[in-house]
Amino acid sequence: MKKSFRFIGCTFVCMSIFIFTGVLGSCSKKNKTPVVRYLNFKPEVANYYLQVASVYEEETGVKVIVETAANNVYEAALSAKMSSKDAPTLFQLNGPRGYANWKDYCADLSDTELYKHLSDKSLAITANGKVYGIPYVVEGYGIIYNKAITDKYFALPSKAVKYTSMDQINNFDALKAVVLDMQKNANKLGIDGVFACTSLKAGEDWRWQTHLTNIPITYEFMDNNVDLTSDSTKEITFEFGANYKNIFDLYLNNSTISRKLVGSKTVADSMAEFALEKCAMVQNGNWAWSQIAEVSGNKVLSENIRFLPIYTGMPGEENQGLCIGTENFYAINAKASPEDQKATADFIYWLYSSDVGKNFVTNLFGFIAPFDTFSQAETPKDPLAVEVVKWMEKPNIYSIPWNFTLFPSGKFKEDFGSSLLQYAQGAKSWYNVEKDMVYSWDKESNALANN
Repeated sequence: MKKSFRFIGCTFVCMSIFIFTGVLGSCSKKNKTPVVRYLNFKPEVANYYLQVASVYEEETGVKVIVETAANNVYEAALSAKMSSKDAPTLFQLNGPRGYANWKDYCADLSDTELYKHLSDKSLAITANGKVYGIPYVVEGYGIIYNKAITDKYFALPSKAVKYTSMDQINNFDALKAVVLDMQKNANKLGIDGVFACTSLKAGEDWRWQTHLTNIPITYEFMDNNVDLTSDSTKEITFEFGANYKNIFDLYLNNSTISRKLVGSKTVADSMAEFALEKCAMVQNGNWAWSQIAEVSGNKVLSENIRFLPIYTGMPGEENQGLCIGTENFYAINAKASPEDQKATADFIYWLYSSDVGKNFVTNLFGFIAPFDTFSQAETPKDPLAVEVVKWMEKPNIYSIPWNFTLFPSGKFKEDFGSSLLQYAQGAKSWYNVEKDMVYSWDKESNALANN
C-alpha cells in the first residue's frame, strides 16, 4: 500500500507539474513580448543598427534583433532566414522586382505611421492600391556642375547664347546650346572639355548602361502605363533610344578626351577630372561628393557644387527633376504574428520620427530620409545631398524614379555597355545599338522567367 501511495502521489505531482507548465506555456504564448527581427541589407551601417537596437530596447522594452547579410548575398540570406524559426519581421526589398519575388511575405503598410509621413508617396512599392514597400533612404543622380566655371562662362562677353545662368537651363536644347558654346570657349575657361571623360571600361560603365538608360526606359514605362509589378516590364522597344543618344553624344563630343579613348577610362578618372577643374560637368550621384573631396589637390569648393537634371529632349522635361530613388525599401513580414508586425511598424516609425532615431539616420547612417518628419536641418550636410533635398522640394517638379531595378540581368547591362563602347569608338551604328539592346532585354527577361 505504501508503495502504491508513492506511485499515486508521484503521478499526481507529475500531472500537476505538466498541467501547470502547460497553462504557464499557454499564458506565455498569449502574453509573449513582441520581438523585432531585422535582416539588414547595408553592412556599412550594421554597427549603428546594433546601437539603435540597444537604445530602443532600453527606451521601450521591445527587443530588436539585427542580423546583417554580407555584400551581394542578401536574397540568398533572406531565403534562408525566411524558412527558419527566426524569420525576420522586417526585411528589405530592392524594388518592384523584389516585391514580385516576396509578395507572399509582404504585409500591407498603407495604414502605418511611417507611410503616412512619406514625403513623395509615388516612391513606395504599391500593387492593387496597397503599399508593400516603404523607401527608407533616397539618393539622387544627375549632372553635377561646378558653378564657379559656369559663372565664368556666362560672364564671357563673347558667349553665343542668350542664357545668363544655369538656373535658366531646363531642357535639352538649352543645355546643348550652352555646352557647345562652352566647348568652343574651353581655353578661355581653363578646362579641357565641358564634360568629364565617359568611363566605358568594362566594369566602369554603370553610369551609362544603368543610370543613364533608366531615363528613356522610365519614360517608356510611363508612356505605356506599364504596371511595374507585372510581367509587362519584360518587353521593351527602347522607344526613346533617340533621346538617350542625344545626351550620350553630347557627353562624348564635348569631353576632356577623344571618344575613341573612352574604353580605358574609369569612374575615378572622371571624378578626378572634375575635382581638378579640368571640366565643368560630370554625370554622377550624391555619393560622389566624397570622391570629389578626397581627390588630392581638389579645387572644387563645396559651395560651388550644383545638380542639373539629365535632359534628353523629352516633351515637358522643363518640369523634370533629378533621378531620385532607392533600392532600399522596408517590408514587414506578413507571416509574423500581428503583435510582432505592429512592434516592427512602431520601431521603424520611432527610428524616423524621434529625435534619437533621426540623429542616427542623419548623422550616423548618413541617409537622406524621404519623410516629412525631418526638417531641413536634419539632412546630411554634404553639398550634393543638400542639392538632392532641394530638388525634391521644388514645386511642380517631378523626379525620375529608379526603375533600373527592373533591368533583367547583369548580363543585359554588360551587353549594352559593350555596345555603347563600340558605338563611341565608331565600330557600331546606333541602329544596331538599339536593335541589340532590345534583343538582349528580351533574351535575358526570358532566361530569368525560365529559371
